[in-house]
Amino acid sequence: MTQAADTRPGRPRRTSLRWWPRPLPVRVPGQLPLAAAARGAVALALPLLVGLATGWVVLSAIAAIGALWGVSQDGSDPYRVRVRRLGWTGVSSALGLLAGELALRSGEPAAVAGCLVAAALVAGGVGLRGRIASVSGMHLLLGVTIGSGIPVPGPWWQPPLALFAGVVLVLVLSAAPWLWRRHHVERAAVLTVYRRAGEALAAAGTDTAEEARLRMTLALNHAHEVMAPHLAPRRRRQAGTGDLVRAFHHAVRLGEAVTALVWEGRALPPGLTRVPRHLAGRLLPGHLAAPEDRPALPAPVTDSPGGRALADLVSAVDGAPDGFDLELRLPAHEGPGRAARVRYVLLLAGCVLAAQVLAEVLHRPRGYWLPMTVAFVYKPDFGPLFPRALHRCLGTIVGVAAIGAVSTAATGAYAVVGVVAVFGALMAVGVRHHYALATLGLTAVVFVLLDLLGDHRPLYGTRVVDTALASALVLVAHFAVWPDSAAHRAEAQTEAAVAAARRYRDAAPEAGPVQRQSLRRAAYHRLAEARRTVAHARREPARRGRPLPDWESAITAAEQLCDQVTGHVVAGAARPVR
Repeated sequence: MTQAADTRPGRPRRTSLRWWPRPLPVRVPGQLPLAAAARGAVALALPLLVGLATGWVVLSAIAAIGALWGVSQDGSDPYRVRVRRLGWTGVSSALGLLAGELALRSGEPAAVAGCLVAAALVAGGVGLRGRIASVSGMHLLLGVTIGSGIPVPGPWWQPPLALFAGVVLVLVLSAAPWLWRRHHVERAAVLTVYRRAGEALAAAGTDTAEEARLRMTLALNHAHEVMAPHLAPRRRRQAGTGDLVRAFHHAVRLGEAVTALVWEGRALPPGLTRVPRHLAGRLLPGHLAAPEDRPALPAPVTDSPGGRALADLVSAVDGAPDGFDLELRLPAHEGPGRAARVRYVLLLAGCVLAAQVLAEVLHRPRGYWLPMTVAFVYKPDFGPLFPRALHRCLGTIVGVAAIGAVSTAATGAYAVVGVVAVFGALMAVGVRHHYALATLGLTAVVFVLLDLLGDHRPLYGTRVVDTALASALVLVAHFAVWPDSAAHRAEAQTEAAVAAARRYRDAAPEAGPVQRQSLRRAAYHRLAEARRTVAHARREPARRGRPLPDWESAITAAEQLCDQVTGHVVAGAARPVR
């Protein structure tokens, strides 16, 4: 791809984004998810309190395991997405527990191994087909490992039902705010776009302009993802989302105008930088300022194409409501090909079988930790594999040390419940911030729950060794058989992003507003996904003598091309950008 020349007056040509050290998050880094931490503490403590009150300690521990897995999937997504993900987590883990329990009750080690391999084949088969399918497959395999590794007395149907009830408890706690703030997540995402747009306008003409523009684009990508279910034609749209959809569509137009203004490369007057905030106040009143406290909307300057585009947007907001019957679609998710899926299925099944054989040799009975660790670690679609394995080991070491130190002081039953609540809250925070922290909380809670399930062996050092063995098994198998998987994904994503940028360049000058915005949104989505995938590939061990290509330069050039195309289109340029 040929990099477009920068024709902005007074701006030197840029060949790379030297400030780019890592993917830029939309969430404020220091913001702690206090509500999620509270949900984690309650979800894990409540089943144990019920068990203490009723005497059903074993079933309450099984329910707490379900709650633990539910907390690991309790995100900040829109409520309908949370319900789907947690619902499938509960169903798949309960079915897995049932299958593993029946295999264990048969008394045949071959039945246990066969059940684990079958679950790994199913989990691997669906694991690369999207987030919800991947989560479902992983928890099916986790359910089988627990069911086939921990004997539970009583009727066969009670443990799966208790596990499912624990996940449902997290689902209820996570989705309950829907009753009084139904579209809070979507509204916050859209408002973030306006906030980032104001920051980009304030940074125009400075060295941080491109960084601020990219933050706005990432916020717009996130808003597009959470708003996607509401962008259907009006006849299929949910009730009560009209103002929110209108605000999002104006945010898309605002992103185009701000990109053009930043591309012009000159500082802007303070009044202009406040326009996005005032637009948000008019489109979604009551969330940035009270209506009576909002100052009058400043009149944007119109001495440049970007300024005129912003002025047109202000006029549209002040005018009659727009009709948005056309759907602004997200680019289709392109997963790996059939060969990659088959390779992952076979590798996962082989690693699980090897872990089970190793567990039979070292720990029979109750050798569930090794295959369970394989199920957690071998998730290449969740990020770089090597750091995931490393953080799993680190979190396990610290978690074992923490629960070993705390358990000496927590002697009473209710003190143990308090310990579980604290580590459950810590895990909920780690789920959103760092995998090692999430593993720390999970490890500590699992030790307490396994003790309640009758496994009283002193296994602190053993579990650290098991985690290291399982992680090493996964890493050796993966990098021996499939060493270039991350590089192939990065190359494919980069090619798709560059192709999307070229489609936008070629079609934008002649396209109508809806098609142009669709092409632009698809290009920026592809570029952001390519950056994430390339960053993942850089964190995997590189093969000696085979350095990875400079994908970042191609992505940077494509981003600059999209910015330049937007500037030319807003300016009404007749000739296409090359």
